[in-house]
Formats: sequence, C-alpha cells, structure tokens
Amino acid sequence: MKKTAVILLLVVISTFCYAQLNIKVAEAKKLIEQLKEESESVGWTASVSVNGEIVFSEGFGLGNYEQQVPVYPDKTKFRIGSISKSLTAAALGILIEEGKIDLDAAVQKYAPYFPEKEYKITTRQVAGHIAGIRHYRNEEFLSSKFYPTVNEGLDIFMNDTLLFEPGTNYSYSSYGFNLLSAIIEGASGEEFLKYMKKQVFEPLDMHETVAEYMDSLIVYRAGYYDMSNGKIINAPYVDNSYKWAGGGFISSSEDLIKFGNAMLDNKLFSEKTKQQLITPQKLKNGKQTEYGMGFFSGTDAFGREYYGHGGGSVGGCGNLIIYPKEKVVVAVITNDSRAKVGNDLHKLADIFID
Repeated sequence: MKKTAVILLLVVISTFCYAQLNIKVAEAKKLIEQLKEESESVGWTASVSVNGEIVFSEGFGLGNYEQQVPVYPDKTKFRIGSISKSLTAAALGILIEEGKIDLDAAVQKYAPYFPEKEYKITTRQVAGHIAGIRHYRNEEFLSSKFYPTVNEGLDIFMNDTLLFEPGTNYSYSSYGFNLLSAIIEGASGEEFLKYMKKQVFEPLDMHETVAEYMDSLIVYRAGYYDMSNGKIINAPYVDNSYKWAGGGFISSSEDLIKFGNAMLDNKLFSEKTKQQLITPQKLKNGKQTEYGMGFFSGTDAFGREYYGHGGGSVGGCGNLIIYPKEKVVVAVITNDSRAKVGNDLHKLADIFID
C-alpha cells in the first residue's frame, strides 16, 4: 500500500510539473512570436536550457523564404554576428589555461605582423575593447571581399592611428578581434579557424557552428533578409571573412546553448580562467567597463546577474545570455538585419526561472 501511494504521488507530481512546463512553453512561444512580428522578420530560432537541459527550443517562420524552408533550432545556421567574439574568447581562455599566453605582453609577441604603435598594446586590452583600435568606417560593414588569411584581415586597419592611449577609454571594436585571432594563431601555433574547430567546436559537439565561406555549400544555412518599404528583400551580399573572430561564424540556437552550458560547467577551462573572461575590466582611472574579454556582464531588469553577447550582422541578429546563479542559458538568432533581440530576451529567461 505504501509503495502504491508513493508511485501515485510521483505520478501526480510529474503530471503537475509537465503541465507547468507546458504553460511556460506556451508563454515563451507567445513572446517570441510577438517579437518576430514586431521586427517583421522572416525567421527566428529560440532555445532555453535550465540546469543543462533544454526546456524550450522552437523555430519560428522560415529559414529560407524563397524555398519556404522552416527554421529548425537544432540545424538551421544563422549569422550570429558578434556572438562570435564569445566563441573566440573561449579559445583565448584555453590558451590562458594552458599557460601559452601572457595577457599583458605586447601583442607583437604573438602577432609580429601587426605594427608597433605609439603605445604598447596588450592582449588583455584588445580583448576588452580598451586598446584604442577603431571599429568599422563608412561601408566596411558591407565588405564583399574574401580575405583568405587572418593577417590579410589586419590590413584594413592596422596602419591607422589609435583612438586613445590603451587602457584609458572603452571603444567597442570588431577589428580588435581580428588582431585577437592573429594573437591566438601566434600563441597556439595553429591557424585560427582550425584551432577554433579542434579546441572549441568539436569538444562541445557544436557541429552546426562553422566559419561562413560564401563560396561553399553549407547545409541548412539560412537565407539573409531585410525589409524595404514593408516588403521582404534579400540582404546585401557580404563576405565576413575579414572578421572571422569578431563576427564571421554561423550557428544554430541549440549549438549556442551547448556553448553556454559549457561556460557554466567549465568544460573548456577552470572557473578561475572563466572569471578572467567574464569580469568587467577597469580603466587606468579606476572606472569599470561592462566588458571582460569577449563577454558583456550585467544585471537584468529582474535583478539577476548575467553574461553573454549580442550580435548584429547583415542578414542576421542574435543574443546569447547566460545566468550563472540560475543555471539558465538563452539563445535566440534571426535571419533579419534589424530584429529585436535585445533586453526583451531577459523576459524569455524569466519565464523559465523558477
């Protein structure tokens, strides 16, 4: 009789939990559909994990408008923009863990191709956007040129004057991550993309995360779209090979969930190394930025601490949000240049944080 009662109790609890989860999933779908409609987007993918388990993962709309192909959260590959910076930072973390890099040495120790400037520049400063390296100018964001090597990508900006003395100011720079990829090559002794695949993507089973070569056939790659006068149009053609490390990867939302959980569980490196990446840096005047090395950190509207990265690119936007205390990871990507994937996504996490 006691055994039967326990079994019945477990069944009741299980049924209740399942019903609660269904309510949360329905609420999450309503939120994403609303954001998608407000953004007038073609396709979205959203995934959420709690304690390492995916509790919500859906595709919305179309991955490819012309062929009317739906979005698959485990397979459809979207441009993730600057979320690429967090993936690159993980490679940096591995080198830190292995003692192969001195964050405070001059960058020329690992990237001799980069010219010396008026001031010494360090890897720590480059990875935290406080090195004074400039961001995009004019139409550079729409570059359609193929850059076969990391060093050739440095040619775009490496002879320009620094914006300020390193360490005295914060200025977001995707080109800084071009330099960071050259540093990773020098410190590891391997080509950047090969190192990323071998040390980050393969160990985490991120099989849908790749560098986007525009001349290659990539299975389940999304189309890229924009809106013009209320009509869907193809986004301009761009080749992001000039900035692999800072914005050149494509991925699925479920792959980004794998990465977020790897950060929570310290699968690639220790907690000590992770804290170096996610802890905001300080300027020489003592003022703290909101950026560590490849990760923004902050507190959301609900008072919860998080770290992660947003990304915007031609024909794609995304956001990866990691809540360390709640063990929650949120990943949302779209094939729309102007989608709303900012602070509203903290609401998505809040639905599942209990």
